[in-house]
Amino acid sequence: MAEMNSRQLAQTWPFKRYKVFERELRDAAAEWFSRKGLATTARMRYCLKSHDSWPENIICTDVAEYIRQEHERNLGKDSFPLHKYLHHGLSSQAMVFNLVGPLIVRKDLEPLRVAIEKAGMPWPTGEVTAGFEHDDRAVFNEDSGQPTSIDLAISGKTARIFIEAKLVEREFGGCSVFSGGDCDGRNPISYGIDGCYLHHIGRKYWERINEFGFGETAFASGPICPFISYYQFFREVLFSLKKDGCFVLLHDERNPAFLKVSKDGKKSGLWPFLMESVPAEHASSVGRVTIQQLVSAIDESVRHHDWIDEFKQKYGIE
Repeated sequence: MAEMNSRQLAQTWPFKRYKVFERELRDAAAEWFSRKGLATTARMRYCLKSHDSWPENIICTDVAEYIRQEHERNLGKDSFPLHKYLHHGLSSQAMVFNLVGPLIVRKDLEPLRVAIEKAGMPWPTGEVTAGFEHDDRAVFNEDSGQPTSIDLAISGKTARIFIEAKLVEREFGGCSVFSGGDCDGRNPISYGIDGCYLHHIGRKYWERINEFGFGETAFASGPICPFISYYQFFREVLFSLKKDGCFVLLHDERNPAFLKVSKDGKKSGLWPFLMESVPAEHASSVGRVTIQQLVSAIDESVRHHDWIDEFKQKYGIE
């Protein structure tokens, strides 16, 4: 039997490729914008023509108005940031506004509770509230610049849940000090904390790493700094733990970057890999929920049929 070339071998790869997933979502977004008669860029039919058009990317008008009011209410304080690409059909911020926004505006968080509890996370007790773009500069002493911001925070009398939403992202964000050329990537845990610029300017990321035992894991104590590629993951997990809460990743089950399963059941992806970095005593406070699981919970509630089918069409969910 002749030896296969690289193209033939590529066809035997057991996992779905990312580009296939991204293309499916682009097509769904372009079709949704076209059906609505909305103006898009000539090159990207899945992106609205201008950022000012972002409300047209939101399915429910009452949700778009709620977002606008929250943004304006927070001007001059730690702002409620509207992302640069909120008008993009594949924007994760727009997605979570579309999926959770109606639950907040209509004061019906029950479907979210069902999905969270099925994932093994405790739901807050007492009066429960939810809000987008939560931050607290004191956690890491982020006294200037954009602080660590969580996409969605759920609070009650006891327990808190902090949710990071990912749609088509291929990664958790890395450290800008490294990407900006001001760091050689050495791990401060191994080579000395004084070599970290962020520590030098007073940020408490490394204090939190040690406080919650992450520095004792093999993952975080190697020669390469874990913040280089996974800065956002560690910041948000540590933020959640410091606030006595749980961290939850809300992701699309079709996105192979975070979790992919081969035909023979082998799991791979960023999520199982990064969970190896979480100390055993905190593993139960770090979990994930898929967009599809939350959609199912909303569907089963039979209270949101006026918009949930539109959401499924917009994001190509069957």
